[in-house]
Amino acid sequence: MPAAPRAPRPRTTTRDPAELRRRLGAWVAEWLPGATVGELTVPPTNGMSSETVLFDLERPDRPVQPCVLRLAADPNAYAVFPRYDMERQYRAIQLVGERTKVPVPRLLRLETDPAPLGAAGFVMERLEGRVPPDVMPYTYGGNWLSDAAPAERAHLEQATLEVLAGLHSVPAEEAAFLAPPLPGSWLSFRSPLRRHVDEQRDYYAWVVDGRPRSPLIERAFARLEQLWPRDEGPTVLSWGDARIGNIVYRGFDPVGVLDWEMASLGPRELDLAWLLFLHRFFQDLTESSGLPGMPDFLEPGRICARYAELTGHTPRDMEFHLLYAALRHAVVMLRIGYRQLHFGEAEAPADPDRLIMHRARLEQLVEND
Repeated sequence: MPAAPRAPRPRTTTRDPAELRRRLGAWVAEWLPGATVGELTVPPTNGMSSETVLFDLERPDRPVQPCVLRLAADPNAYAVFPRYDMERQYRAIQLVGERTKVPVPRLLRLETDPAPLGAAGFVMERLEGRVPPDVMPYTYGGNWLSDAAPAERAHLEQATLEVLAGLHSVPAEEAAFLAPPLPGSWLSFRSPLRRHVDEQRDYYAWVVDGRPRSPLIERAFARLEQLWPRDEGPTVLSWGDARIGNIVYRGFDPVGVLDWEMASLGPRELDLAWLLFLHRFFQDLTESSGLPGMPDFLEPGRICARYAELTGHTPRDMEFHLLYAALRHAVVMLRIGYRQLHFGEAEAPADPDRLIMHRARLEQLVEND
């Protein structure tokens, strides 16, 4: 998930860095005798969910190896999601690496037992490159992407769509672990999209448990039912958090696709709409600050046409899917807003919908007839 571009930055962990480094060093020494870990650092644009820590793996007989530790979110820091299945994330990266040409980091070690590190997690290689920033968002200007030539941005768009096309080529049956069997016979007949939306309803119910409900989010769920696709389309491996802020680029070519905690099965449009909406989210924030942003970047009509050229699948029901992307993001924003209230970083508004940063855009999508 993108980091919310607010100040001060919301708290995301209560873990002690010195204790985490001690645990990490002891764990690494168990499976790589003689190895040590360097200082831990947190990326300045680290997201708001799973914890990402950078460190160097040091061995006497080899060059220093830059690494990344991904840990399940700190449960004492009002986590964004109710569950963090790190093995599921690990297996998704592994599958994509084995079955496609999509670049993913090389995996080094999975730990499912929370005892050694304080939480389940895994280690992977750290890739050299650059990532479009979330804080401040790339649309605000003064960064490598906003300053790029139009041809360079067009190249990045095309290369990013090729990533989605590659991911969506993975046979859905090989990614069945992303949607394990459900208890109860009738539940197994739900379509992948229906199951996806039902899980979002469950997530929303968890977010507002003991907190004020969001009238806008509930209207958005109702509007989804009115727009439900007649043909949901083929089921594919869905990256889930499909956005350029989760890709490492070298030049303007992807060299690593990151952040798989929202991976699932579903229609291709889930990823396409998320890619388009997250840019729109940042563009709206930029325009509200009086800046031009990047209005011609990731333009929906052009992106959908190029995706169709790459895959032979013409995106459908994008009104539904863009609304659903905005709704999903709203539930996450609401949870992050409640986390800020939990830690005393903000005051509770009279209207909980004010915690949704893209409230105006979501209202527009709900009311669009």
